[in-house]
Amino acid sequence: MKKLSLILTLLISFDTWTKGNIEAGKSKSLICSTCHGSDGNSQLAIHPNLAGQNFKYIEKQLKDYKLSTLSSGKEGRFDPVMEEMMRTLNDEDIKDLAAYYSSLPISESTTPLSVVDSGKKIYTFGNMKRKLVACIACHGPRGNGIKLAGFPKISGQNAEYIKIQLEKFRDGSRKNNVMMNDIAKILTDEEIEILSKYLGGLH
Repeated sequence: MKKLSLILTLLISFDTWTKGNIEAGKSKSLICSTCHGSDGNSQLAIHPNLAGQNFKYIEKQLKDYKLSTLSSGKEGRFDPVMEEMMRTLNDEDIKDLAAYYSSLPISESTTPLSVVDSGKKIYTFGNMKRKLVACIACHGPRGNGIKLAGFPKISGQNAEYIKIQLEKFRDGSRKNNVMMNDIAKILTDEEIEILSKYLGGLH
């Protein structure tokens, strides 16, 4: 019985070490709340909601921001605001923040009726003639992503933020996901506008 208790304790400790500490992440998130909200739901549409985002995705993005800081923007994901934030964060901080935000519920949002049909068509089927891959392939039928693969949850995300990121992927200014660069290059301005609005209510 003692051996079983010891094993369980070690497993829990290992899980915490590899996935971060939620309470520690909460205390470290105060500086993040200005842009991302006190509960991980941003009040500013240009910033992403972090609440409910997949742990691996948050961890990767923070590490990419850190890499950009260390390489003067030559590698990783560059953002002038995030660059300042990342200067003091270590790997443990990153895991704790990822654990905290992934544990929070994302606030509900809706999809405008004007883009429901067109958005569903692009999201579900893409466009074979133009070799546009359907979003559903990586982000799932409800936009919850694939946790093990590190594909992000995009449902309920701020439309303006999604639009900005798709445009950055398309013009190459965001280059920490080659697959998204290739997909975004095919998207028209109209399709980006439709998808950005459609994802809000994709639950």
